[in-house]
Amino acid sequence: MSDRGRPTPRPFFPASAGFAEGRSTPRAFLEGCLEELERWEPAVGAFTNTAVKEARRAADESAGRWKAGRPRSAIDGMPVGVKDIIDTDDMPTGNGSPLYDGYRPRFSAASAQALREAGAVILGKTVTTEFASTQPRGTRNPWDLARTPGGSSSGSAAAVAAGMASGALGTQVVGSIIRPSGFCGVHGFKPSFGGINRGGSLDFLSQSCTGPIAASLADAWILARAISAEVGGDPGHPGLGGPLLPPPPRAPRRLGLLRTAGWAVAGEGARAALEAAAAALGRAGVEVLRPETHGPLAALEAAVAGALPETQRMLAWEWRWPLNAFVARDREALSTSTRDRAEVARRITRDEYASLLQRRRHARALLAAVMTECDALIGITAPGAAPVGLGATGDPACAAAGSYLGGPVVALPLLWDEDLPLGLQLLGAAGADEELFAHAAWLERQLAVGAAGKS
Repeated sequence: MSDRGRPTPRPFFPASAGFAEGRSTPRAFLEGCLEELERWEPAVGAFTNTAVKEARRAADESAGRWKAGRPRSAIDGMPVGVKDIIDTDDMPTGNGSPLYDGYRPRFSAASAQALREAGAVILGKTVTTEFASTQPRGTRNPWDLARTPGGSSSGSAAAVAAGMASGALGTQVVGSIIRPSGFCGVHGFKPSFGGINRGGSLDFLSQSCTGPIAASLADAWILARAISAEVGGDPGHPGLGGPLLPPPPRAPRRLGLLRTAGWAVAGEGARAALEAAAAALGRAGVEVLRPETHGPLAALEAAVAGALPETQRMLAWEWRWPLNAFVARDREALSTSTRDRAEVARRITRDEYASLLQRRRHARALLAAVMTECDALIGITAPGAAPVGLGATGDPACAAAGSYLGGPVVALPLLWDEDLPLGLQLLGAAGADEELFAHAAWLERQLAVGAAGKS
């Protein structure tokens, strides 16, 4: 654990009740976050830019709306960070690369603009790995400064974990929301594909999603839902639906255990944590199906066994542009991993890409079949606790299947490994985001006693 003590997230949704009743204000809540920013940021390095003066002004404006009984949304006044791959018109967007040093977009991305329209208080831009890919940019895990916070939404997860913001935008194409949420002990939400408009973000790949990392499950829902209410989903998708406030808890009838390829390299502590959670759910009356005894679930598990390498090949093809443009502009400014990806992209053929897409469609069809019998699937967010070292962001094998399958995924900070956070992930059917949240809320209530005991 850090010598600064145990990082403590600061949930916004319960505090906002005090704004309406006049017991507190968004400005007072923001000042609490700024205290944590002063305490943690020098060691953690979660932000590339902060806008404290502007945030205080926005919080005061929010306070006026709450006092008048006219908040713009449930996130009016929420202190948030924006991943630095998402354009903002008032702060630079660096995309984790020196190629973008000093880059100032003229317009904000759809998600960032939606935050402002919904009344959120944007505190700053959070660190991303290079182009939201694999090369880290130095952010540290607040639970242990010698460990990675995960990636690529490194700064977003670290900032929320340390209480510097109640929520932050992340993006995910492999495991970039779910894995860092698990490593940092916070909540993550990857919506169904297309659920939140990605316009204005360097994040256009065929399974990319924008989604929140948040201090509570309720905060994750209201943040995602408020953005969708303002700007909808990706073109061709209606966007995340459901109530603007968090769905009430709903007990699942049946869950499926999805171990993914990451199970083969998972440590004993991570395996034991998931098995203990499954046993606790069984005692609570939930049937937990296992691939050993359920044919459709076994077929799905087999279909996602190669999700990570297949995703990496697909994405390399899809990244031919702008990678070829980046290499042409300044090859030496790119990391070795990005240059290697550009070389891989040149060797992939159209026919191979078409075959990979077909394999993914097959896996998604198997998921749809399994979800006729299960309310959700459960697994671990990573093979173990965040690894020591800042040269990599951890193994994404456990989280890759959720992106590959295209449905919603929620990370709950309920498991522990090496006395450090490890997330329990829930995967749902495409478009069933509201239902997944309702089940997640019930699971969190059931399993929180054990998680609290470990903390």
